[in-house]
Amino acid sequence: MNERASSNGNNALSGGSAKQRLLLLTGLSGAGKSTALDVLEDLGWEVIDNFPVRLLEGLVSGVETQPGMLAIGFDSRTRGFVPHEVLALIERLSNREDLEVSTLFIDCATDELERRYNETRRPHPMAKERPLQDGIRAERDLLEPLRRQADRLIETTALNSNDLQNQMRELFAQPENAPTTVTISSFGFARGMVPLADLVFDMRFLDNPHWVPELKKQTGLDAAVQEHIKADPAFQQAFQDIADLVAKLLPLYAAQGKGYVHVAFGCTGGRHRSVFCAEHLAQGLRALGFSLTVRHRNLGSRGVDAVEGTAR
Repeated sequence: MNERASSNGNNALSGGSAKQRLLLLTGLSGAGKSTALDVLEDLGWEVIDNFPVRLLEGLVSGVETQPGMLAIGFDSRTRGFVPHEVLALIERLSNREDLEVSTLFIDCATDELERRYNETRRPHPMAKERPLQDGIRAERDLLEPLRRQADRLIETTALNSNDLQNQMRELFAQPENAPTTVTISSFGFARGMVPLADLVFDMRFLDNPHWVPELKKQTGLDAAVQEHIKADPAFQQAFQDIADLVAKLLPLYAAQGKGYVHVAFGCTGGRHRSVFCAEHLAQGLRALGFSLTVRHRNLGSRGVDAVEGTAR
């Protein structure tokens, strides 16, 4: 988009060279739109949810304040919501030189939305007189044109509320003078990929402690498991290469204004090798002065032979 300010001196949004940032946020009901808007509000955005779309042009034309950040949430419940009219509106607003317009769609798989609605027992806005799955499908069909045209899409099927909040901060936090937040995590490939990771290291090339009877019920937090992993001839050099790479990349990410960096270690079950490697890297990075958080997604999972694959 052209970065020149509007030449119309009477436009209250021109403010010299600054532009009003306008984010239009929509998505499937239950996918996490409210959580996303809450984060934006915490980040200093002015937030309006379910604002009648037909009034939006009048709203951004009549703003009397200095250019800032305005987020508008809307979905199938919003009065006057017609997808093709919304797309035409977005195109008109995007052509204005006093506005910086972006769109975000929050998506989620149907089976996960069903689980969430059944868990909370909230009524779906488009399933009042029909089965829940039909309501979700109808809303998905209605919103598909907006999904296709969205500048950004967040898929929340595998995300919890904290994951979604972190991703919103990653996308929309102002980077000036803010330190990079580092998360080190472990997970099991057999239980699904970890979402939102910037760097993923597969540690399944190391000998699996699960197949050592006295270590099977222990985890990567236990000294005996740690010694077993460190004794693997492949461990020392490979891990040192990983640690050197991460230590080199973190300052580069920070220099680019990246507010959040997630480094993930995976093994088969997520209980031994990945846990130890995450803890070991965290220890080394803390010694270098980095502030970070460690999370172990599958640490509490049950160790199952069928999950761990074939013994070496």
